[in-house]
Amino acid sequence: MATHPVNLEPAIRDEKKLRRTAFILLFFAVVGGIMIFTAYERFARNANLDGRPSYVGELRYNLPVLRQDGVRIGFEELQGKVWILHSISASQPDSCHLAVRVMQELSKKYSDNPNVVLISMVIDPGDPELAAEKLKAESARLGAKLPQWWMVTTEPKVLHKYLKDKCKLGMLPHLEQDKWIYDTSLVLVDRNLKLRKAVVPQQRGGPPYVTGFDFTQAASWDAKGIKTGTERSNVREMQKLLDDTIEFLLHENINQPSS
Repeated sequence: MATHPVNLEPAIRDEKKLRRTAFILLFFAVVGGIMIFTAYERFARNANLDGRPSYVGELRYNLPVLRQDGVRIGFEELQGKVWILHSISASQPDSCHLAVRVMQELSKKYSDNPNVVLISMVIDPGDPELAAEKLKAESARLGAKLPQWWMVTTEPKVLHKYLKDKCKLGMLPHLEQDKWIYDTSLVLVDRNLKLRKAVVPQQRGGPPYVTGFDFTQAASWDAKGIKTGTERSNVREMQKLLDDTIEFLLHENINQPSS
């Protein structure tokens, strides 16, 4: 059995020492907090000035698709390229006319650049045995020519889930009173298979504005008379933002970590 020295005495609380220790700890906590906040503010300012496209996801799952030439192929073939994809309804082509117009403009602009690929994903292929013919007809209608512009599809439930979960679009494509409801935004993928959105630095400070490429929404802003602060409409401002972001990604190192 352990024994204790007989000369032990109870410790005497020194209130002055305790207060001094508390003040020292508080001082370091405050200084440390200020340093962290200052570092964050400096980082935020630099991020605002940088304007690098924002990383919002990654397309590592290889979706096998049927292409307009009848070839079954996977998206892993596109690693190392910048690609722009969107959803399209073959039965209701006017439902995404703005996105199609932008894709056609991109097709002309990058006609001589093999590092840019366009992908139209048909959400309503119909009879599987006739899907290849439908893709061929749609590609002819839009002027989508290989190898630059892919017109693709696969089993609808798989495709719809891929668009929402992997491509980060706003909803599952679905029918309402025989009308297709779906997100017509363009999705931008960098050469490392990462999803990217544009970052707009704020001139007066504050967090940057991160945006996708929803031309339907931009057109609705124009219809409401919302101004951009430039001589361009909202649709044309978004087009410029998309063009600038594509150019950035084309010149980004292929194995460089995304921001």
